[in-house]
Amino acid sequence: MNPDTRELAARFDLENLAPEFYSDPYPTYRALREHEPVKRLPNGSYFLTRYDDLVSAYKRTKSFSSDKKKEFAPKYGDSLLYEHHTTSLVFNDPPAHTRVRRLITGALSPRAVAAMEPDLIALVDRLLDGLASKGKVDLIEDYAAAIPVEVIGNLLDVPHGERGPLRDWSLAILGALEPVIGPEAFARGNQAVKDFLGYLEVLVEQRRAEPGNSDRDVLTRLIQGEGSGEDNGERLTAKELLHNCIFLLNAGHETTTNLIGNGLVALSRHPDQKKRLIEQPDLIRTAIEEVLRYESSNQLGNRMTTEPVELGGVALPAGASVTLCIGAANRDPAQFTDPEAFDIGRAPNRHLAFGSGPHQCVGMALARLEGATAISRFLARFPGYALNGAPVRGGRVRFRGFLRVPCTTAP
Repeated sequence: MNPDTRELAARFDLENLAPEFYSDPYPTYRALREHEPVKRLPNGSYFLTRYDDLVSAYKRTKSFSSDKKKEFAPKYGDSLLYEHHTTSLVFNDPPAHTRVRRLITGALSPRAVAAMEPDLIALVDRLLDGLASKGKVDLIEDYAAAIPVEVIGNLLDVPHGERGPLRDWSLAILGALEPVIGPEAFARGNQAVKDFLGYLEVLVEQRRAEPGNSDRDVLTRLIQGEGSGEDNGERLTAKELLHNCIFLLNAGHETTTNLIGNGLVALSRHPDQKKRLIEQPDLIRTAIEEVLRYESSNQLGNRMTTEPVELGGVALPAGASVTLCIGAANRDPAQFTDPEAFDIGRAPNRHLAFGSGPHQCVGMALARLEGATAISRFLARFPGYALNGAPVRGGRVRFRGFLRVPCTTAP
């Protein structure tokens, strides 16, 4: 084995990363998989990089808890960020997780998602018309980021004129989930939660007075399931309602933006695969799965052990914080043939971009539809698109995507 990769694995510290890690973390992930796949970090937590170990942690929900109250208390203290992230669907165990997930799942059923497709196509085509009139565009601001904000805005039936702040609120709140945050990011995150809650309180009161169609309007669906009685296990408290509306916007926004942006950049950087997809547009579904594997929008997940467990031959004590590295697992050669290659026809492709087990992403069908629609229609409209300058990464570890991607829609 290469001694340089052994040293790379030995000195890895999630709280003290080298600048080059942000642009390309995969050599580090590869070194960790080879030498220290269950890596004990300087802060005492554990970092997992093998596919099978992640699947095991996802499935062993009693041993690997998603509840973040203990983990987030020292990071956020008594703050709105703490209140938000410990109330959200994704950071809870049953019964809270089960109750909220059941309400949201009905609004994101395959039938409900299929019904969204005509409006999604119309939105994408309007955006493409705007790109055509510009020529030189930013793939993120002008296109990728505009799609999920509108889709989630439609799900919650947020008036179009009130959607302006949603993206900035989302970025600030999710930015506070990075392994290390400074006082400015902490302050921005808290202010975003405060502003978002204030907005939603008004919106909820309006929706209570004039309910929408609960088959399409997730906010109406959640309100109608709201209640404070302990005997009604299917209902949400007022706090749960507000924070899970924020969660829906955040969960569906940055990750889908990254999926679209990562996909268009990857295709541009792999012209053979771009040409293949243009000539065989029916490959779009497997292409989306490959983008999700190759450049996972969400790179990291977290669990906490509730009892002593063994994973990958390493004994973990009860109460250990565990980081699940999705980006590393999705390039594990034990699971994927030639994992460093970008192959839009890859099959099978059982990636972990949406997690696994009971916490598998509730909105994955919608994310796949958005990604497939956005990328396929962009390629059909602008087959000669080209990057026009170096894409700028968002500087995130947990969420991998671009902040800016300068592009021309014709060569």
